[in-house]
Amino acid sequence: MERSVAARSPIGSLDILWRPFEAAAGLARGSFQLIARHRRLRIALLAALVAIPLLAGGWLLLRKSSFTAVEHVKVSGVHGPQARAIEAALDEAAGHMSTLGVNAAALQAAVASYPVVRAVHAVPSFPHGLRIEVTEQLPVAALTIGGQRTAVAADGVVLGPGLITGSLPALSDPQGPVPAVGGHVQGQTLLAELAILGAEPRQLMRFDARVYSSPKGDGLTVAMRNGLLVYFGDATRPHAKWLSLARVLADESSAGATYIDVRVPERPAAGFASASALAESASSTGLAGSSGAGGSTGASAATGAGAGTPEATVAELAAKLTESTNGQPTATPGTAGAATSTAAATASSEPAAASTSAGEPESSSGSGESTSPGG
Repeated sequence: MERSVAARSPIGSLDILWRPFEAAAGLARGSFQLIARHRRLRIALLAALVAIPLLAGGWLLLRKSSFTAVEHVKVSGVHGPQARAIEAALDEAAGHMSTLGVNAAALQAAVASYPVVRAVHAVPSFPHGLRIEVTEQLPVAALTIGGQRTAVAADGVVLGPGLITGSLPALSDPQGPVPAVGGHVQGQTLLAELAILGAEPRQLMRFDARVYSSPKGDGLTVAMRNGLLVYFGDATRPHAKWLSLARVLADESSAGATYIDVRVPERPAAGFASASALAESASSTGLAGSSGAGGSTGASAATGAGAGTPEATVAELAAKLTESTNGQPTATPGTAGAATSTAAATASSEPAAASTSAGEPESSSGSGESTSPGG
């Protein structure tokens, strides 16, 4: 049996490769023939060949000329002690630019040494204006770590000691490594504490004293400057917990509370140091109950505070809490219902934590608790 194998011709392979070039050459010949037959088309083509380089060169010259140089720079979005330095750095960098060629990377590089700046957005205004919008990551706490103090942002970015102010709450991590300015702190608990502070309404920020993990099992706890303790438990749903706290503070029945438990945002609870404090809170709303329990409803601007807190401080906290809502208390849909008070007797200055599930209020001997269930 014979088998014949036809050898592939190398000339045939070259023909296959050459065909695209032949097609392109044919297209070019057709185009030239078309231009040769039409006089107006020839003139338009010549005009385009002359105009395109001229326009490109003119554009480049205009970008570099004084006719489009940036002369008026407006910087917005900067605050704090580094605001002037940031504005000066951006103004200096923008002074070498044109409104036809803004270099966003150069602007970002100009403020790279300021970790408080998260992003920079530039909007030119022809012929000489430039508006620069700065997005900041402001400090939320003063962290003591490795024996050093530094301001830190909500996402854990270290901002340096220059941004520490007296109004920042305190955090501590004595065992953690000291990160460089612009770096990130480590540690799950520390990052959870920062997440809680980052979600806090600005009306309450100046009243925080410190954030810590409670050794009594209450989880993450925010201690206010007036002595009030707020139990957050963990960093889940921080916005809902802050709004739940606002709902309790805005209720008159929480006045005189020593702690507020918002671990379950839909069912916050206010704890009192004694049954008499709870009775006074109930009588202040105009409603009275038995020595073991009392009921109250209210939505006027009031606040909970530590025992012995001056009334002026309580009123100030309430005003700051509701100033952005035109006097109306802040509430979440899950806490918009009327406040219901349940009381028992206690002598403890830091009672046990409130219930952590809706419909199961905790009542311990010797403690008073005012809960606000969902409507």
